[in-house]
Amino acid sequence: MKLLFFYSFRNILTRRLTTFLTTGGMALVVFVFAAIVMLADGLQKTLVDTGAADNIVIIRRSAVSEVQSAIERNKAAIVETDPGIALGPNGQRLLAKELLVLITLQKRASRNPANVVIRGGTPQSLQLRDQITLTAGRLPHPGALEIMVGRNVAERFDQAGLGESLFFAQRRWRVVGIFDAGNTGFSSEIWGDVNQLMQAFRRDVYSSIIFRLRQAGGFDAVSERILSDPRLTLDVKRERDFYREQSEMMSKFLRLLGFYLTLIFSIGAVVGAMITMYAAVANRTQEIGTLRALGFQRGTILTAFLLESLLLGLLGGLGGLFFSSFLQFFTVSTTNFQTFSELAFRFNLTAATALKALAFALFMGFAGGILPAIQAARKNIVEALH
Repeated sequence: MKLLFFYSFRNILTRRLTTFLTTGGMALVVFVFAAIVMLADGLQKTLVDTGAADNIVIIRRSAVSEVQSAIERNKAAIVETDPGIALGPNGQRLLAKELLVLITLQKRASRNPANVVIRGGTPQSLQLRDQITLTAGRLPHPGALEIMVGRNVAERFDQAGLGESLFFAQRRWRVVGIFDAGNTGFSSEIWGDVNQLMQAFRRDVYSSIIFRLRQAGGFDAVSERILSDPRLTLDVKRERDFYREQSEMMSKFLRLLGFYLTLIFSIGAVVGAMITMYAAVANRTQEIGTLRALGFQRGTILTAFLLESLLLGLLGGLGGLFFSSFLQFFTVSTTNFQTFSELAFRFNLTAATALKALAFALFMGFAGGILPAIQAARKNIVEALH
């Protein structure tokens, strides 16, 4: 087997131009495949990491997102009395009644409008989100027309920088702080005081209620009390599960798109590999005859040519992964299908994605090399030497 490997590797080095062209085509396909999967994984990771494992989200029953949800004040007051809610250092319940609204802002680069999420919260909202860090300015004062914006919003939208002001809901709001929530959905939001935002948007209902469990294993008991209360028509979910559901539709769409794009490109790559291997068989007919005359079996010849094609696929896969790994340094944005707001996130390359890309590259090498390898193995010794 070692001899076959070196024989195949030597032939690849001998035909540098055709090797470069063939592996380049495969690398392009692997790059597209990896980029789409990284895009879907990045979106899913951004939304899933937005939620905390011990936080609970309550929205209106049958609502699929906070934008569609509406919780009346009396129902929120009932939920607030649940004994399963944790207490903060000051003795207050770690619970936040929040409002989620969409506004339209203009992007700095393209000048195109896009929807942005505004979240009205309370001081407890920050205590419940450990991933949020204030990077510039200060927190908005309760009762004031002040807001703080996520890092992605400050970078991408007009008038969203520190010290600037945004006009919406017939009022002008001053940006007093910029926060960073890492690679989570919160970095694409604007935060302000819930009472001021409810007055400005003329809303008398909350969008969601967020609270932390008193005990890590208390979810089932809390969920049972809220779901069985006839006064409430609310749904209870773990925050991480809630945001995972938010990402499913978009992730499936991206993966299906990637599958069909990769399928189209891979046909061309397989044909290119097949042409390369057929040419190799045609140019090495006498060499094949010599190997057969020296006692090498048909199976050995088939394995040698198939191994050569697999090496081409492996080189193409490694090249595609190398270039796709640089996508992790870029931030892209898309529309969240659940909230119809802009969400910025990064490509995410995982070990599973790398293994899938390499396996796909080897499959292309196998598909492109199996028929030429069979043709080489079937050659007659006398005719090949002649």
